[in-house]
Amino acid sequence: MKTKKCPKCQSANIVKIEGVIGRPGEQIQTGFFTTSAVPLNRYICCNCGFIEEWVDRENLEKILNSKNAKR
Repeated sequence: MKTKKCPKCQSANIVKIEGVIGRPGEQIQTGFFTTSAVPLNRYICCNCGFIEEWVDRENLEKILNSKNAKR
């Protein structure tokens, strides 16, 4: 829904909730310490309730190199 349109109901009534490092469920751990986490952002359709989770592009390399990544 980064395109600002819900894929389920076509509504444009979308909000973004930015993930916060240190809050459970709002980050992806890429290592042992909190400093190695990346935020998990949510886009929510306020019409039907559909949710998408996204990681910002600049954090993808950190996830790829994570010891937690399974390939």
